[in-house]
Amino acid sequence: MTGRSSAPGTLRPGGRTARTRAAVRDAVLTGLGEHGYPGLTVEYVAEHSGVHKTTLYRRWGGIEGLVADALDLAGEDDWTPPDTGTLEGDLRALAREATQSFADPARAAAPTAIIAAAFQAPRAADALHAFYSERFSRCEAIVRRAIARGEARPGTDAGAVVRAVSAPMYFRLFITREPIDEALADQAADAALAAVRAGAFAAAPGG
Repeated sequence: MTGRSSAPGTLRPGGRTARTRAAVRDAVLTGLGEHGYPGLTVEYVAEHSGVHKTTLYRRWGGIEGLVADALDLAGEDDWTPPDTGTLEGDLRALAREATQSFADPARAAAPTAIIAAAFQAPRAADALHAFYSERFSRCEAIVRRAIARGEARPGTDAGAVVRAVSAPMYFRLFITREPIDEALADQAADAALAAVRAGAFAAAPGG
């Protein structure tokens, strides 16, 4: 991630320090899944990571810093957006992937807790914003390919397209608390595709 100053625990050195940071991240995510943000403690992270709580406080400052860094580290993966050969296929695959991430309660527990933490902790909110901004940046490839194939107008806002795909699912997950499934994923993808074809996400002439 770029555009943010380095806070305690957010540097990316290699070797033993990197392994320690990964162990702490795993403990934080496990704890969030089991207890949620309000129930996560430094003592829990220390016990499950093998890192002394004095070190955790010194490097991360407490739970808020630990959660923020766990999300920051999660954004360093090698995830790439789908490439099916068509914009319709890419958007459907992207929507279904998001749905599958929350279909299994065990898998969904940690990301759900992180999103909830963003409403309670400013540093977690900043980290969540940076995480999704980076994800949207990776998804720009979907729109670039669509423009090259003539499926989208030049200047189409890739971030807006991705938000349009994911918004209906996240609304149900975190606002109305309704279930989501592949039918909803396909519907969201098709709605975003129709908007792209209509030019709703393209830059205005002269803009």
